[in-house]
Amino acid sequence: MKTDDFDYYLPEELIAQHPTEKRDHARMLVLDKKTGKIEDKYFYDIIDYLNCGDVLVMNDTRVIPARLFGHRENKEETIEVFILNNIEGKTWECLVRPGKKMKIGTKLIFSDDLSLIVKDIKDDGNRIVEFEYQGIFNEILDKLGNVPLPPYIKEELKEAEDYQTVYSKNPGSVAAPTAGLHFTKELLEKIESKGIKLAYLTLNVGLGTFRPVSVEDVSDHKMHSEFYTISKETCDIINKAHENGNKVIATGTTTIRTLESVYKKCGKLCESSGWTDIFIYPGFKYEVADAMITNFHLPKSTLIMLVAAFTSKEMILDTYKYAVEQKYRFFSFGDAMFIH
Repeated sequence: MKTDDFDYYLPEELIAQHPTEKRDHARMLVLDKKTGKIEDKYFYDIIDYLNCGDVLVMNDTRVIPARLFGHRENKEETIEVFILNNIEGKTWECLVRPGKKMKIGTKLIFSDDLSLIVKDIKDDGNRIVEFEYQGIFNEILDKLGNVPLPPYIKEELKEAEDYQTVYSKNPGSVAAPTAGLHFTKELLEKIESKGIKLAYLTLNVGLGTFRPVSVEDVSDHKMHSEFYTISKETCDIINKAHENGNKVIATGTTTIRTLESVYKKCGKLCESSGWTDIFIYPGFKYEVADAMITNFHLPKSTLIMLVAAFTSKEMILDTYKYAVEQKYRFFSFGDAMFIH
């Protein structure tokens, strides 16, 4: 299977640069994966496709202000640091620019309250650093850091919360689980009052989510790793739904990757945490998700491959062609798809 098989034409003007004024008023393309039937709806219509006893699963990760700017001791040149993964305690993996200046042992100062020392350099050039700070790290980041946006969004973010889901809780991501951006608290209350169970897990979205697949053959691609946590409570809710013949609706590719990773690891859904590098592409057998809420994804990306595995490559490419013709908005701040 070739990476080029997942390419499609997308006019640049369809790349959404800002969120819709009301989150749940984004358009929603509804796709029946059995028949290929397409419906044009709005996101607030999602409640009509959920039934009492179903489970809506969401990723409650929160985007951290992961982009920092500092300088070396006695140097004026600005160094950019992009925080990627928390390894342990004060030790993090970071992307730095310009990297040549950041040798092992180099100290970088951001403020009187925050600095770091480079401890190691990985093969890919990323730095392993140890932060030094006074106070609470997340509070310092909130004060000094900037919320990172995908490279295809050129406009400035007016409100930082626009790039957070309304249920975000656990800090650790460098990108938002964007399928969840369409929910409002009011819509979730309506969904819950209909008898649909809400369940949460956490997967910290990494920078690799933006990286295109560069190999010719899909199977040669090496997937990035991301840290996840799923509770016993969430597993019990999902397992009970399936036992009762109800459906599990996964919100976003990060939720799907977590659910399918845990099933693959345990042979069922069970309380778990760890790192996952699961790569889902056509040929993969889904075990947990019965339906998914997602956005429209980059050409030749692991995300469009994941969605194609849920239906078929041909059906997804036909659907994307229709979405382009109907001028749906694409990518992080774009419109939604519901596949059932």
